[in-house]
Amino acid sequence: MFEGLRFNHWKTSVDEGGIVTLTLDRADSSVNAISREVLDELAQIVERLAIEKPAGVILHSAKASGFAVGADIKEFVRYAAQDTVLENIRHGQQVFESLARLPCPTVAAVHGACMGGGAELILACRQRIAADDEQTKIGLPEVMLGIHPGWGGTARLPRLIGATEALPIMLTGRPLSARRALALGVVDRVAPPAELLAEARALLRRPHARPFAQRAKAWATNWWPVRQILAPMVVKQTAAKVRKEHYPAPFALIDVWQNGGSGIQQRLKLEARSVAKLAQTPTAHNLIRVFLLQERLKGAGGGVDPGIRRVHVVGAGVMGGDIAAWAAYKGFDVTLQDREMKFVQPALDRARNFYEKKLKTPEKVEAAMGRLRADVEGAGVATADLAIEAIYENPEAKRELYAKIEPQFRAQEILATNTSSIPLDELRPGLAAPQRFLGLHFFNPVAQMPLIEVVRHDQLNPTVEKRALAFCKALGKVPVAVKGTPGFLVNRILMPYLLEALRLYSEGVPCPVLDREAKKFGMPMGPIELADTVGLDVCASVGKELAPFLGLELPPGIEDKLEAGKRGKKDGQGLYVWQDGKPVKPEVDPDYTPPPDLQDRMILPMVNEAVACLADGVVDDAELLDAGVIFGTGFAPFRGGPIQYIRSEGAANVRGRLEQLAHRHGERFLPKQGWDSPALSQPMTP
Repeated sequence: MFEGLRFNHWKTSVDEGGIVTLTLDRADSSVNAISREVLDELAQIVERLAIEKPAGVILHSAKASGFAVGADIKEFVRYAAQDTVLENIRHGQQVFESLARLPCPTVAAVHGACMGGGAELILACRQRIAADDEQTKIGLPEVMLGIHPGWGGTARLPRLIGATEALPIMLTGRPLSARRALALGVVDRVAPPAELLAEARALLRRPHARPFAQRAKAWATNWWPVRQILAPMVVKQTAAKVRKEHYPAPFALIDVWQNGGSGIQQRLKLEARSVAKLAQTPTAHNLIRVFLLQERLKGAGGGVDPGIRRVHVVGAGVMGGDIAAWAAYKGFDVTLQDREMKFVQPALDRARNFYEKKLKTPEKVEAAMGRLRADVEGAGVATADLAIEAIYENPEAKRELYAKIEPQFRAQEILATNTSSIPLDELRPGLAAPQRFLGLHFFNPVAQMPLIEVVRHDQLNPTVEKRALAFCKALGKVPVAVKGTPGFLVNRILMPYLLEALRLYSEGVPCPVLDREAKKFGMPMGPIELADTVGLDVCASVGKELAPFLGLELPPGIEDKLEAGKRGKKDGQGLYVWQDGKPVKPEVDPDYTPPPDLQDRMILPMVNEAVACLADGVVDDAELLDAGVIFGTGFAPFRGGPIQYIRSEGAANVRGRLEQLAHRHGERFLPKQGWDSPALSQPMTP
């Protein structure tokens, strides 16, 4: 059937029953990213299949990692730079539509990751079967890149499972498990991984009949009058979560669906035009850049065995307990030490609650709890590969602890501190092996925050640093290596923002106004809510540590709150009153007018400190700085990070605004060293 045709990325075979198996196996890659070459080869194959008319076709992947991770993002960046996105989107649509029109049954057999363009490829098949396995994830996450599905996803998924189910999948980008995909009708059957291809052949021979209720729902929710009613409702729900001017892609997606007719060609045409338009927006440029930076951070720990199987954590408070729980969740054997069992037990209880939510089955929960053991005596130190100190922020107490535990270490055991701000030079004196000492600064809440700062010092062994980066990768986190100066990267940049917001609060600006203005800029959470969430005690502690270094002062009012036992969310009261884990924000006088420079007063101190960090070599380059700040603070991702923000606004413009703030409000706003860096004027590209 395929005589004379040679393919780099696809393998083809025909069995005695006339069933063709197409195996996607992208050359020179550990994953299947769908490139132009992959599509061109598929086009040739489909053209031949349309002529030969086999008994059936099965598509699957040869990669252990999964079916396909999506389109080749680096190729997409080139298309955007060359203004050829529309042409290439249409090409992909045509290939998938040719597959969809084959005059024979087609089944996609899915395992592992099936994302973006991979999900659109399986939607172009008549039926789909998925491996009934935790690793199977099917999703359309393009909105996270500032675009939306462009190879038929918006045209096919709503018609397959109904708009009310399809739109949330595309608008959130959250992937579906195999079982959830089956329940929604995205896949027609699930099978044990070992039987996936055999069951795919069975599905070819006996196609699955979609339930009438599913077909009726799919038709009804896509009927033109219903689309006109539903679309404004979905727009309103989306606008409550993201601002259109910040993230235009979700709104464009809704518009494409609302205006798409019954014919597939018109729907594909609208989809392609919309993606091409979105690809030119700064939001898409920045979000794609953030994605590529994330991949760079993930790669920092690649190809290295950390040599870490056992982890010992000292300090069972919120941070230490949650670090221990996460490490056990990720498969490490963990011992958790504190002065008495009464301090360890709450951490174990929190861990069990977390495992029950994440792991579901009692067997998996008990297995995870079996990997997390209380260790009041600290016996685990002697057998650990990594010891993490997570006690309170006091240099003397930390040094005393090191003096007790380091003599018990194994030969290559690493000592890490979770300090959030203390320079490592203050903690290092007295260590017998400073070359195996570093910082692993996790962020709260540990289970949600993706970043770990791997904190260096000038005596750190480079091999130990690589092992630490690989350990972070094994934890499913993104690491960024930072210099061990006060506050490292994230807290050094975050603290001027929080302190200025607290100063504005002390000047009489209502808390909800401060939070609202920060969210208008694009921060995921306002500074007042953030301070309460982190804890006013933690803010005060880190603030006192960093204020002299940053040339700042703690604003008045915080100590009074702390003396009254109002530390924030954990006490139920701080700058806000908290109920059921949420802040109760008071009504603001509708006649209140915020200061015109309010947003600049909060945001520009962060940007200014980012420039100083770059000048001080806290990170290796500007791209890593932006990545660290986005993943560590949530800094408006659509703006691409503080350095990218300077590039978009113009360095002279931002510096001038800082000088105006310094003139009006004090020297703390004066531009810091580093504003002449060439990194601030590089072109804004992903």
